Amino acid sequence: MRAEAKQVLIVGGGTAGWLTAGYLARTLGADLPGGARITLVESPEIGIIGVGEGTFPTIRRTLARIGVPEKELLRRCEATFKQGVKFVDWLHPAGQGTQANYLHGFQEADDRKGGPEYLPYWLLGEAGDTPWDEASTPQKRTVDALRGPKLASHPEYAGVMNYAFHFDAGALAELLRDQSVANGVRHISDTVVDVFCTEEGAISGVLTQNHGVQEADLYIDCTGFRAELIGKALGQKWKSCTDVLFCDSAIAAQVPYGAPDTPIQSATLSTARDAGWIWDIGLQTRRGTGYVYSSAHCEPEEAERTLRSYLGAQGEAVTTRRLRFDAGYREVNWHKNCVAVGLSSGFFEPLEATGIVFSEIAAGAIANLFPWAGDYETSARQFNAIMLQRYERARDFLKLHYSLTRRVDSDFWIDNVRQETIPDSLLELLDRWRHRPPNEKDFNPNIDVFPATSWQCVLYGMGWKTDLSAQAGVMRLRAEAREAFEQVRRQSGFAVENLPDNRALLRQMLAEPAGSTVQAFAGAAG
Repeated sequence: MRAEAKQVLIVGGGTAGWLTAGYLARTLGADLPGGARITLVESPEIGIIGVGEGTFPTIRRTLARIGVPEKELLRRCEATFKQGVKFVDWLHPAGQGTQANYLHGFQEADDRKGGPEYLPYWLLGEAGDTPWDEASTPQKRTVDALRGPKLASHPEYAGVMNYAFHFDAGALAELLRDQSVANGVRHISDTVVDVFCTEEGAISGVLTQNHGVQEADLYIDCTGFRAELIGKALGQKWKSCTDVLFCDSAIAAQVPYGAPDTPIQSATLSTARDAGWIWDIGLQTRRGTGYVYSSAHCEPEEAERTLRSYLGAQGEAVTTRRLRFDAGYREVNWHKNCVAVGLSSGFFEPLEATGIVFSEIAAGAIANLFPWAGDYETSARQFNAIMLQRYERARDFLKLHYSLTRRVDSDFWIDNVRQETIPDSLLELLDRWRHRPPNEKDFNPNIDVFPATSWQCVLYGMGWKTDLSAQAGVMRLRAEAREAFEQVRRQSGFAVENLPDNRALLRQMLAEPAGSTVQAFAGAAG
């Protein structure tokens, strides 16, 4: 006899809810007789926060798995190509120091493909005075030249350079909703007014205003910071990280382009200011901007003046939106038959787009650990252990950006380098890297959201010094390293010359037919 289909109820929409729904529908066989039955209930009264509009390269694999065509993403979501994050004035205040910016690019250095590791030779000066972000891959010069990561003729989600996307968060949620429904997700537009629990502490159902009680085997909390299920109903506590990551506020503004042919940046711009940093994201018809700051170091009115000053003449007329958040995460994200995904699970700040990445990670982990046979506790233990370690490592990576600054122009930056604000786990890594550079042996892909190359970009972009003088005499591949750096220089010139600029690439891709509709694409996806 065929077992009764498992019922999954996702409470809350937005990017986290619909990404999870679409992904689980495809991976848990919502369209198959023996697959899971997935329902998502979202309130029409609750809007999308949408603090950030950036992603990490993993989003390409996730969207392809869900069944979203790349051109449909570009067409419906104001999406543009993102090749990394360019950090401006993080090491020194504007006008001070010799290095004004560096790139955390998504392209991995060639030495990650099994050849010799060339970072030690860069540290020994074999690339001259070329910064590591430019010496290691062609992406820095590509981004500086506002080039796109691919040609319009390349296959979907593939390109010469590794890339992610910028997009309109609300439009993306709508696209994911349409694709999820096409994948077999049942959509209920209603407001949850109560959550019922069993004596054992599991959820037995949720009460909606107009559709009565909704019951499921597994409940997924995508209700944002409200955490209606995992927090309010089940009492799982939030662990604040504001003693490490000080930013807890943001003021955001949308800025239209002055002309339709305005160049589009190929990376998120992150510009340091007295009490935090300003994001600047180029979409197709506008820029998404915002000042992320610490309320302990800056008043909201001062933050608004800082953002408007950054925007110049355009900043005088824009409408701003103020946001507050508590950087942190839950140490228990899967309790009994309830899993938290998105802001209900954890959130640090928009830096490095970790919010959407963690939704991707959680959706993938739920699919992998799905309790088909009812073994919820076994799945919960593994899920919680891995998510906790991932949050801790991501926290350390974000703190790395702040802790190495040489800025002493405000209390915010001075406080960020105080040793008591730096986790012991990060201090341990920095101690390792005093006399050897970071490499893949320092990281675990099952835990670390960011690979070794990401840590290298930030570490050396922020001026860290690794002293290899004690081992310099055994470095026998100096000539090969110099040739490798010269090859990157040639590749950089070739990429700048042959890749279209970001706006031209978008126009070329959007001028072509979208190919399949969303529904047809879902049916053909593997």
